[in-house]
Amino acid sequence: MSAFQTYLVGGAVRDRLLGLPVQDRDWVVVGASPQDLLAAGYLPVGKDFPVFLHPDTREEVALARTERKTAAGYHGFAFHAAPDVTLEQDLARRDLTINAMAEDAQGAVIDPYQGQRDLRDCVLRHVSPAFAEDPVRILRLARFAARFSHFTVAPETVALMRAMVDAGEVDALVPERVWQELSRGLMEKKPSRMFEVLRDAHALHKLLPEVDALFGVPQPEAHHPEIDTGVHLLMVLDQCAATSAPLTVRYACLCHDLGKGTTRKEELPRHIAHEARSEKLAAQVSARWKVPTDCRELAGLVAREHTNVHQSEGFGAEARLRLLERCDAWRRPERFAELLWACECDAHGRLGFEQRAYPQRERLLANLRATLAVDLAAVSAEAIARGAQGPAIGAAVKAARLGALRSFTDDRHA
Repeated sequence: MSAFQTYLVGGAVRDRLLGLPVQDRDWVVVGASPQDLLAAGYLPVGKDFPVFLHPDTREEVALARTERKTAAGYHGFAFHAAPDVTLEQDLARRDLTINAMAEDAQGAVIDPYQGQRDLRDCVLRHVSPAFAEDPVRILRLARFAARFSHFTVAPETVALMRAMVDAGEVDALVPERVWQELSRGLMEKKPSRMFEVLRDAHALHKLLPEVDALFGVPQPEAHHPEIDTGVHLLMVLDQCAATSAPLTVRYACLCHDLGKGTTRKEELPRHIAHEARSEKLAAQVSARWKVPTDCRELAGLVAREHTNVHQSEGFGAEARLRLLERCDAWRRPERFAELLWACECDAHGRLGFEQRAYPQRERLLANLRATLAVDLAAVSAEAIARGAQGPAIGAAVKAARLGALRSFTDDRHA
């Protein structure tokens, strides 16, 4: 059996050098064949290229490999894994210099593509022209920009990404991979950076034309001192991150104002009835990228109802009851709470409004609790005793809930 060497590679090396917790460890074996690893007790798990489980740690290790572009998209690659593939060749196929470093068993860093320099200078830079062969890398880079928000993108990398878009590489992306990267980027600490980078790379208008259309669209300055609708959206997304909102809320916020990009010029800067247009466009985006049901449903709800939630301070009991009914709040209280979370992020995602009180969230939650406290069984039994049937019983339940809202006072939710 040939002697082979194992190296820690990629994100684990990068994060250790940055002083960050190491989440996942990726290993590469150099100087071995599949037969060598099998003989050493490694278990094969890879389908497309040789990946094995270490016999003791059960961590995944991959044979050093090179790759060659064979067709459009990210599936179009042929891999070559053999004992003569060097560590430098394996690292060369990686996306960014900060991800193209390795560490040997003694802890020495192997850095053939100046990743440590770019870590020091806070630069996201592609390793080689091979970056252009995989369009997923545009999304990955944008996601890294959202994670390392103080990093800039090297000008030559921006130029390369634009050339990739012009060449139609982004058109070959499949929904599952796009959603995977978008959802991960939304969950980073500064998701606005992902969309800034995608826009700078000219990829946003290909992937999310509904979002791209928001930039440059004005809003009334009294309510939106930042004016630009696209800027407002980015501020809302960063409010989501600041409050550790779940993915459902972040995706809903991404889609909440899409209708403003289709407002007729003569109606600007107002956006009459943008909510219905936003709901329709949110469904369009969700279908294109096969967004999970929980994210898709909340996005539609927030798009349709966010203005009503904002204005609910002036609602009477009847209007608040209708809002709860439209939101299916009694059957889905958790989703209603997420709607209010998204609306609060929307309200705070405005220049100078970041710290303003948003009483609508707690008051509507208290309204929901007040109506949930109604003893539906007792109300129904009483209605039946009076001879009510079918719709009449439902009307009695509605009247009881309305009564709860009418008697509601602010000090009851304390």
